[in-house]
Amino acid sequence: MAPSPHRRRLLLILPVLVAAAVLWGALAADAGADTCKAWLVQSIPTDMPHLRRVPGVLSTGDVLQWLSGNATNSLDILAQYWQFLAQPNNPKSGDYGFSESDMKRFGADEGRLVYKALENAADRKIKIRIVQHSGFAPDFDKESADLAAGRPNIENATVLFEDWWGSGVVHAKVWISDKKDVYIGSANNDWKSLTQVKELGIYFANCPQIAKTVEVYFQNLWTLSTLNSTSYTKQAWDKEWQVSRKVPCWSHFLQPKERCRSPIPLSVDIPYVDGYPALANPEMIDVSFETPGYKKSTQEHYLSYLSFAPPEVTFGKFQADEQGWVDTINSVKLGGIVRMNTMDWLGQSQYATQTVYWSSLSSAISEVVFSKNATVRLIVAYWAHFIPNTEKYLKSLLYSNILCASSTYNHCGGKVEIKYYMVPGYNETGPALSQGGTMTGNRYPGFTRVNHGKYAVSDVRANIGTSNLIWDYFYTTAGVSFGTYNPNIVTQLQDIFDADWYSPYTVLVEPLDESV
Repeated sequence: MAPSPHRRRLLLILPVLVAAAVLWGALAADAGADTCKAWLVQSIPTDMPHLRRVPGVLSTGDVLQWLSGNATNSLDILAQYWQFLAQPNNPKSGDYGFSESDMKRFGADEGRLVYKALENAADRKIKIRIVQHSGFAPDFDKESADLAAGRPNIENATVLFEDWWGSGVVHAKVWISDKKDVYIGSANNDWKSLTQVKELGIYFANCPQIAKTVEVYFQNLWTLSTLNSTSYTKQAWDKEWQVSRKVPCWSHFLQPKERCRSPIPLSVDIPYVDGYPALANPEMIDVSFETPGYKKSTQEHYLSYLSFAPPEVTFGKFQADEQGWVDTINSVKLGGIVRMNTMDWLGQSQYATQTVYWSSLSSAISEVVFSKNATVRLIVAYWAHFIPNTEKYLKSLLYSNILCASSTYNHCGGKVEIKYYMVPGYNETGPALSQGGTMTGNRYPGFTRVNHGKYAVSDVRANIGTSNLIWDYFYTTAGVSFGTYNPNIVTQLQDIFDADWYSPYTVLVEPLDESV
């Protein structure tokens, strides 16, 4: 069971009720107050009229504009790639061939507004630092390079994770404004992430303690960009995953005598243990925050945490990202419900040279089904780029239901339920014109119409992350999660999940036949 959240009364209560519709009015004015505040953030694709909206949840596009527009000193951004500006005239773009009216209907202008807010911040001489992957076709990192061109207050750093871990990317999506306002979530720096992809994140205003912690992680990745990876990597025999793989030379997957001196702050070292085992008492953030987007004002505070991936860039007693997810599953009460949402799910690696079998999350799910009679509900995206062997792993997870009832000795009443999320039009995506100029019949741009959020929520704890639920995202890829025992965030996140679960856009994954 998870430890009971520490609570104490606030000496000052500033109840604020702010809806997404007044973000630029009341929210901007209120952001100068002393109290830390948190809102859940969503992007909901167009043309989903039957999805119930959860009140008090902010829009991703509005939040990113606000972070840029209200920055007075600094803005730090972690990004996988940049495509805020739509390119319907570029034959290499997934937007190619769509008309101006199409792009307006898709909401592409939201991306232009965010990019314009960034340009305005740059012109105000705000110090902007960007840590990014090299990006993707057609323009790779052109937007961030254009932002920096001729502006000495803009610095871009590219980290190639494959040089450090053999595979992986900067997959974290984080914005930090003035070292006090923070966005953490699933949304990429892409116009499609604002209006054509379903995203989930959390936004903090006036929360320097949270921002300071995320800044350490940002700085760790920035430091990697300044180092020669050839001098700072070794080949390790990873006993935990039974593979030989490249790791930073300070990795705990190496024996102590083989390690180098770490150029970044060290994470806690546990003697006589290989790798990065779960911490019995990981660092928790003892900060209170109000939740203006929820109907009930927060008068008590609850412990929160941050977790990071890969383990080699964690620090102090902050937990690795995998533990954040596992502990959230384990926090469920007896007979309770765990709700989980992801784009991708695999019980293995996807990009590693040697294939890794990975059962960390599926084992945690089966354990609470057996020992706590818990119900675990999992939503997985079904879209144009669905990973083919996903269903086999989902079916194996559903087999827990058969095992649970397999013996008269079992006192097992839990179950696993899984649904695919099918955003309307998911199978009609891609450029409207082929590079040869012929009509394709696609109704939406490429890489859209997908549920992309990554989160888990039990009865008592919420975990909001940036990683798909596949081994690589926890061991070779940059990712961040924020978690909390705050009951307002927990309840509202449950409501967001339930709106999806009971919508007409989800389809039950059929269980294995009991005779199999």
